[in-house]
Amino acid sequence: MTLFSKTFSDSELIEGIRGTHAQRRVFENKLYEKYSYMIREAVWKHKLSEDECSMVYSDTILTVLEHIHNGRFKGNSSIKTYLYQIFTNKCVDVLRKNATNKQQVILGDSLDAYLCILPDDSKGIIETLIAQYDMDLLTTRLKELGEKCRQIVQAWGEGFMDQEIAIEMGYQSAAVVKTSRLRCLEKLRGLYGREGKEG
Repeated sequence: MTLFSKTFSDSELIEGIRGTHAQRRVFENKLYEKYSYMIREAVWKHKLSEDECSMVYSDTILTVLEHIHNGRFKGNSSIKTYLYQIFTNKCVDVLRKNATNKQQVILGDSLDAYLCILPDDSKGIIETLIAQYDMDLLTTRLKELGEKCRQIVQAWGEGFMDQEIAIEMGYQSAAVVKTSRLRCLEKLRGLYGREGKEG
């Protein structure tokens, strides 16, 4: 039986996660895979998108790994119970955040509705200006994200897969890239939200 196909006990996982660098990566991935079914369950239970649940799950794994390394995880409960509790709390946080964001959305006439009533020649000019403004604004906002985020978002925008970005940028796995990318996109959305409030 290979290291990859074996099922590990909590104590074996903890020992592996605290082991050598190469060993640690294998056991971190084993932990991720072992309870990844929680993503599907959370989509059904919390009515969140798969992307949201994947991001929350990856974030939970990173938290649990940190707690194992710094000794905060004492082993009073199983890793599964500990992980599930953190994951559920983080899902509830996302639900609360989504509910708050929905309340902040102001319903009104969209820009498209106004464009429809403009003469064709004016419409073309305005659409060009909007596209130019959007590109300038996107460039500005990407710079504000920081170098790592900018690189991930740009690579993803150019069609690179998470696995390719992980290899190119030296990330541990595609799952880590996905979590980072979703966080960066969330941050980017926040920067655009700020633009709306300033406007």
